[in-house]
Amino acid sequence: MNLLMFLGGLILLVIGANLLVRGASKLAMSFGISPLVVGLTIVAFGTSAPELAVSVGAVLDGKTDIAIGNVVGSNIFNVLFILGISALIAPLVVNIQLIRQEVPIMLGASLLLLALSLDGQISALDGGFLFALMVAYTVFLVVQSRRETQAAKDDFAGEIHPAEAGAWDSHWAAQIGLIAAGLVALVFGSDFLVQAAVSFAKAMGVSDLVIGLTIVAAGTSMPEVATSVTAAFKGERDIAVGNVVGSNTFNILGCLGLTGLVSGDLGLAIAPSLLAFDIWVMLAVALACLPVFMTGREIARWEGGVFLGYYLAYVAYLILAAQQHDALQAFSGVMLGFVVPLTVVTLVVVMIRRPSAAGAP
Repeated sequence: MNLLMFLGGLILLVIGANLLVRGASKLAMSFGISPLVVGLTIVAFGTSAPELAVSVGAVLDGKTDIAIGNVVGSNIFNVLFILGISALIAPLVVNIQLIRQEVPIMLGASLLLLALSLDGQISALDGGFLFALMVAYTVFLVVQSRRETQAAKDDFAGEIHPAEAGAWDSHWAAQIGLIAAGLVALVFGSDFLVQAAVSFAKAMGVSDLVIGLTIVAAGTSMPEVATSVTAAFKGERDIAVGNVVGSNTFNILGCLGLTGLVSGDLGLAIAPSLLAFDIWVMLAVALACLPVFMTGREIARWEGGVFLGYYLAYVAYLILAAQQHDALQAFSGVMLGFVVPLTVVTLVVVMIRRPSAAGAP
């Protein structure tokens, strides 16, 4: 029953996100907003709608560990798993704007989350600050989009089409109906997913936090998985990377910002284990994007394999730690004493031998 509830919630989240994006993008274009702006805002944020719905729903149910674990776990999953799988399908091209602007913003948002978490909670004031930054970032993207080249506008126009005259979704009433249906699906889907996740945690003897970091995080990232993998198969490899980076920034500023505001006077309590380990992993993953992206302005297949391997190692660590398994110490020793240093040395060698994108036009 719990498995059916989890799968049903996941399906509702994916359907809800698609309905929301479709209705909102067509409504925006009906009012004369360009496909480029729609792509940079509504579509990019729409893929993170499940994370937002689950995190807010979890806080309203008093499950703050799931709310925060979902965001942190999703950001780790997005980079290591989604980019890893996508790069294994085809080496991913990294747009120079991502290296110069979007990745540093994602890294800055991760650092800000760490700083705000040091006192053990995300207060309503912290949430308001994060959400204000999200609004400012969105306005910045819209203003910046006006200076984009015609080629960039044509790319987004090819991805996002206005409703054709006479089509059933060409009227504003149908578009609002799509938005409303998407929101309803997101609300019910998030409720089912959170209830099932709590039941899983109790049955497996692990904490809500671990379930939020793994099962819920992977589940709510399904729209990003679908978008990035499809883009990789279609050869639109820059979209695959941009979708992940933009989603991670929105998860921290938008999802945690709004969730913090909803939490009210209680705030979002940060679990000691989250502050001691998982947030640092999220920060390390964001930081690792810079050297990986800069080496030849692509994510090679072997780098995708490394990303995927690290995600599997991260999940294995969480499971071993939750069970206090005897192999935990040996596993940690191998990762910290051999695997991580070897990866760092390999990246340094690759950066030296391959041209950097930092000075590219």
